Amino acid sequence: MKSKIPRISIITPSYNQGQFLEETIRSVLLQDYPAIEYIVIDGGSTDNSQAIIKKYKTKLAWFVSETDSGQAEAINKGLKKATGEFVAWINSDDIYTKGAISSAVDKLKSNPDCGMVYSNVLSIDSSSSVFNTMLYSAWGVRELMQFNIIGQPGVFMRRKALEDVGLLDPKFHYLMDHHLWLKIALKYPVKYIDEFWAAARFHPAAKNIAHAKKFGAEAFRIYEWMEKESDFLPIFQENRKTIEAGAYLLKARYLLDSENNWEAFKNYMKGVTLDIRSLPREINRIAYSLLGDLKPLEKLKENYLHKRTEIVKQRGYDYLIDYLKFDKEI
Repeated sequence: MKSKIPRISIITPSYNQGQFLEETIRSVLLQDYPAIEYIVIDGGSTDNSQAIIKKYKTKLAWFVSETDSGQAEAINKGLKKATGEFVAWINSDDIYTKGAISSAVDKLKSNPDCGMVYSNVLSIDSSSSVFNTMLYSAWGVRELMQFNIIGQPGVFMRRKALEDVGLLDPKFHYLMDHHLWLKIALKYPVKYIDEFWAAARFHPAAKNIAHAKKFGAEAFRIYEWMEKESDFLPIFQENRKTIEAGAYLLKARYLLDSENNWEAFKNYMKGVTLDIRSLPREINRIAYSLLGDLKPLEKLKENYLHKRTEIVKQRGYDYLIDYLKFDKEI
């Protein structure tokens, strides 16, 4: 007798992302995993988003379009509806790679003690071209407390773990996912999988570009939250300097991405002063934040990004968008 195939619930929160929404929806519906419960939560979009959702409504387990207080509330609304043994969310401008959900479910099934699994994440632009790769490592709660950030679309969770630690905290708007990973990693093992399950889209209206400065502020709010939480306190006290350094380095990274180079440089200096061991891995970004307008460094950046994207071709992810083509029936 065949064992029952576990259901996975995928939630997409959306608000006025009609430019990218259909590609996101198709990246879920064209997955080869046979037991997907797909939920779309629209925040009352005024663009063409609702028309796109209705186009695929017969393929959705549930959808709604109504105003909400923001992304966290929208995702929580979907998570409360979810019935799958496993859960994840993918934002309306990101996409899953081919076979991602099957692979993630397989890893959760073969690691029954894990609260969540996560993969590397590709960076794509507005036209869905890969321009960078976000590579991670095997991190636990201590590394996450030090603000090693996991790309959210590459994360898949066990619903039991989510129910145990609680849903997203709507007080956080920019690092709400990281706040949730911290709570899960404190109670459960988390496992890194050296694959690419998703691509995160970078475009001018994306939060990580349009609201870059707010990510750093929220990192320090999480720092203060960890300091007050008794369950985190022993690890926090032992690693206070590296945790504070991590907050400054995260702030610097977002500032650099939004081309606030001088502010980024100042925060890099604060971070590496607190944790000198971080200097080797941050030195290229520090140089670019200080001297990024010089043409030789522009060339170095181009070469760096080229090397980062070579891994995409080596592993066969250069077909990324092919399976989403609109001539394919769902």
